[in-house]
Amino acid sequence: MELRVDLHTHTVASGHAYSTLPENALAASRKGIKLLGMTDHGPSMPGAPNLYHFGNLAIIPEELHGVKILPGVEANITNHDGELDVPIKYLARMKLILVGLHVICYPGGTSEQNTEAYIKAMKNPFTDIMVHPGRPEFELDLERIAYMSAQLNIPVEINNSSLSCEKKDAWGNCRRFARYVVQYKGPVILGSDAHFMDRVGEFGQALALVREVGISEEQILNTSTERVLDYLASRRKDRTAII
Repeated sequence: MELRVDLHTHTVASGHAYSTLPENALAASRKGIKLLGMTDHGPSMPGAPNLYHFGNLAIIPEELHGVKILPGVEANITNHDGELDVPIKYLARMKLILVGLHVICYPGGTSEQNTEAYIKAMKNPFTDIMVHPGRPEFELDLERIAYMSAQLNIPVEINNSSLSCEKKDAWGNCRRFARYVVQYKGPVILGSDAHFMDRVGEFGQALALVREVGISEEQILNTSTERVLDYLASRRKDRTAII
């Protein structure tokens, strides 16, 4: 299985990442990545860029070091209603919108409250991909999330960074989620969640989990640049009435 797309990476703009976009693109090119997401954290994350940063993404080159760049955001869910920390007028201009829960940005709650917030964000027409549901900080109904992902055709990420030793208990959560993905046959992506250039295009732990539980290659969106671009184009077509 070849993965030529990494949609979840961060630059120095996120405040707690340590490489520039050109450095990430160079690292991606050396690993055979053809399509790279630039998804710095939304503004409710401490140290993250303000909204002006996201309003200026049009200046980003379409390609660096032979790698196509998709400027966007990893937006934060901010409350139990699944609201995001980036206004629609900014989301409407972006080429890639990831959405997830983060401790500093979301108040927490019961499993039901957390799951409802996650699914409400998944139903947001501006959401492209939901990220790292397997992180242990929030209790979630992972079966329901996998089911809704399949029903809505919204990919949910298997996050390579979450599976590193620094994320205690993430393997168990991610394994459970991945088994539900197999059961409901929904779409997924594998993401590096790189915060330093040498992590760009690293999917080893995520691939090990995919092989362990038997997620099919057809379910993994980022096995093909064409599949990713076609999917993102279809999402933007669906938004025209809203914008």
